[in-house]
Amino acid sequence: MRKRKQRLGIIGTVGVPARYGGFETLAHQLVINLNEELDVTVYNSTKHYSAKERVEEWNGASIKYIPLSANGFSSIFYDILSIVHAVFFCDVLLILGVSGCLFLPFVKLFFPSKKIIVNVDGLEWRRPKWNKYAKFFLQTSEKVAAWCADEIVADNAAIRKYIYDRYGVNANLIEYGADHNSIQNLSSDTIEQFPFLQNEYAFKVARIEPENNCQMILNAFASQTNLPLVFVGNWENSDYGKSLRAEYAHIPHLYMLDPIYDAQLLNEIRSNCKVYVHGHSAGGTNPSLVEAMYLGLPILSFDIIYNKITTEYRAYFFDNESQLSKMAKFVDVLDLEKVSTQLSEVANRRYRWSVIADKYKAIAKGKVRKPDPIFDFELPLKLQQAI
Repeated sequence: MRKRKQRLGIIGTVGVPARYGGFETLAHQLVINLNEELDVTVYNSTKHYSAKERVEEWNGASIKYIPLSANGFSSIFYDILSIVHAVFFCDVLLILGVSGCLFLPFVKLFFPSKKIIVNVDGLEWRRPKWNKYAKFFLQTSEKVAAWCADEIVADNAAIRKYIYDRYGVNANLIEYGADHNSIQNLSSDTIEQFPFLQNEYAFKVARIEPENNCQMILNAFASQTNLPLVFVGNWENSDYGKSLRAEYAHIPHLYMLDPIYDAQLLNEIRSNCKVYVHGHSAGGTNPSLVEAMYLGLPILSFDIIYNKITTEYRAYFFDNESQLSKMAKFVDVLDLEKVSTQLSEVANRRYRWSVIADKYKAIAKGKVRKPDPIFDFELPLKLQQAI
């Protein structure tokens, strides 16, 4: 008699196929890489998939729809409803993010045989966009996840250290893949649409939030004229984004483009930039950073420990507007080819989806061998205090 596949439920994302962000891409790639060995169910939000787009199965995975948004305040209830459904149909629950983790004590009480894996993401409660009540809720949810989950996943060695120092939990280190992207040449259609791409330019893609140092980057490039900046983001989604766009609209060498959801087009623009600018300051391994590394782009990165660990200290780092402006002004002095080669080597070694999926599979099947809680990087005192 053929043995039944282990049933894995993936909870906490907008859904698959991916069309939103890092966790969605993770879920998307786990389905593709694990659907032959595991019986996968993914929970999707009806708010992000129209009735015509909804399917019961995708790439061998069962798709269950929850009639709530996966973002903002409603994400708490979205995750809880997903968990409630999953405990009846899945053997292992992979929860991405901590929004619904206050419900985990009830799961462990009434369904003790269910295996709970939680990817805590970055230090979500430290993001400046949250008010004190949201910060308290997220910090409490993180604490409950650390206490109740059978396995914790950290996507960065510094996050793993934080989890161990704060909760005494030896988390699994699993980062993100990037090999779903590929280098693309600029097509004639793209050049016709964006004629400024014919010349050298720096590139950045990000959500327009203060923690991504958007204003610092715009200021830095506005103060020099040697290298234009192409910045793709959701400018119209917040007052912050709208005000930035209005403030810098008069500067001719700053090109602030709306979000680009066409992966082919986005990779064309990214692949052909002179340098990639990464301003994220929030904790963890950022998917857009590892994607830029995989594409072999020379990177100017904000100087924070998470980005240094992700790049193995191989990028050029800035921590203020003046430093970044000088890098842009004197970009031809930088050894961009060396940095590009080194970052590409790191990405090919660490950020491949087959490697990432195998690690999640090992945890689900209970075959993981975690290293001792000794961390493979040394932090200067200044950086230790920042974690």
